[in-house]
Amino acid sequence: MEHVVIIGNGIAGITLARHVRKFSDKRITVISAETDYFFSRTALMYVYMGHMKFEHTQPYENWFWEKNRIELKRDYVKHVHTDTKILSLESGEQFSYDKLVIATGSVPNKFGWKGEDLHGVQGLVTRNDLELLEVNAPNNDVCKRAVIIGGGLIGVELAEMLHTRKIPVTFLVREKAFWSGVLPMPDATMISDHILSHHIDLRHEEELDEIIGDENGRVKAIKTKTGKTINCNLVGLCAGVKPQIGFLASSGIDTDRGVLVDRLLQTNVPDVYAIGDCAQQREPVGERKPVEAVWYTGRMMGETLAQTICGNPTPWNPGHWFNSAKFMDIEYQTYGWVWSKPKEGHEHYHWQDEKNERAITIEYDVASRVFIGINTFGIRMKHEVFDQWLTEKQSVDHVVKHLSKSCFNPEFYQKPFESIKKDFATSQKTVEA
Repeated sequence: MEHVVIIGNGIAGITLARHVRKFSDKRITVISAETDYFFSRTALMYVYMGHMKFEHTQPYENWFWEKNRIELKRDYVKHVHTDTKILSLESGEQFSYDKLVIATGSVPNKFGWKGEDLHGVQGLVTRNDLELLEVNAPNNDVCKRAVIIGGGLIGVELAEMLHTRKIPVTFLVREKAFWSGVLPMPDATMISDHILSHHIDLRHEEELDEIIGDENGRVKAIKTKTGKTINCNLVGLCAGVKPQIGFLASSGIDTDRGVLVDRLLQTNVPDVYAIGDCAQQREPVGERKPVEAVWYTGRMMGETLAQTICGNPTPWNPGHWFNSAKFMDIEYQTYGWVWSKPKEGHEHYHWQDEKNERAITIEYDVASRVFIGINTFGIRMKHEVFDQWLTEKQSVDHVVKHLSKSCFNPEFYQKPFESIKKDFATSQKTVEA
C-alpha cells in the first residue's frame, strides 16, 4: 500500500490528508510536533481574548482521525533523505515514505536585530506562541507595555488581543499609514485612524533599531532608528513571515525563499511535493506572489494536490485573487487587484462614509473601463458575485450600478450603495471635465 507522508498539520496538510482519504485507500501519516490535533490557526487570537477555549479551535473530534485512518505522529523531522525516501525524526526514529508532502507553514521574520532572542520577544504564529504570550503578557501587572514591530495583519491582531487585557501597546510601522505598501493611501489612512481610535500608540515611519535586555536576559526596552527609547516587557515581532524550510538543508530539494514547485506542486525530486505557506511557485501565477501565506490558498493547494497524488494530475489554478481580514472592528475584503498605487493606464475610485467606518476602493482600466478589483471595508461582499464579474471582465460602471447585489447582507447596507452610485457619477463627470 502506497504511503503518503505529510509534514505539517496546518490547513494545507490536513486538507490534503482528508481529500486523499476521500479518493483512495492509501496509507496516510501526518507528522507535526506542534499539537496532537489540527486546529484553526486563525482562531488563536480568540482563545487569548477569552472568546473560546483551545479545544474549540479544533474543527474535528479527536476520534475523526482514527476513523478515517489518518495516522498522526507527534515529532519533528530533522532531515529528509530523498535518495532512500527516509525521514530522520528528532526522536531518533527513521520513517519511510512513498510520497512526501512538505506543508510546514511559516515562522516569523527576524532581521538580525540586536536582542531579538531575549525573553519576552516573540511572534504569533503557532500554539506555542500563544502559550508563550500567556507567560509574557498575562495581564497589565506583568506586562506594563508591549511594543509591536511591523504593520501587517498579525500585528493588528496582536494589538487587539493585548488591548482586551488592558495592556498598553505601542505599534511601530515604517510606512506613512498602516499597510500602505499594500493598501491605497485613503484605505491605509482610514485603518490607521481606526487603530488610533482604540488608544493604540500607533507610530508611523518608525522602525526598530535594537531590543534592550536587563541583567536576567529579559527585554526591558526597545530603541528606534530615530533614537527614541520605549520601555516595555513584551516585543511582538510581526514583520511578516517566511517559509519554515530549514530542515531541508542538504536534502537535494530545491529551495529559494520557499520550496520550489511547478504547477503540479512537485519539487525537483520525484515523489516530493510542497503546499501552503512554505511552497514557492517557480513561475508565479498571473499577478500572484510566488509564496502566498494565505489560509484559503493552503486549503485549495491541499485539494488540488490530492487529485494529483490520487492519479488525476491537476495543475495549480487558484483563480481570481481574493482575501479577507479584520482590522479591530473593520472587516476587510479584496477581490481582483487593487494596488497601493494604480498601475499604468488604471485609476482608483474611492468612497468613504462620514463616520470613517466604511469604504470601498475600485481599480479599473481607464481606456476600456474594465473592472480590475475592489477593496471593501465595513461592508461584507459575496465572493461568487465578484468572481463572476472578474471572469466576465465587467465594466466598472456595471459593478458600481449593481454593487448592492454583491452585498452579503443588503438589508443593512442599502444606504451606502445609493451614496456610492451618486458619488461615482459625480467623480466621472469631474474626470471627463
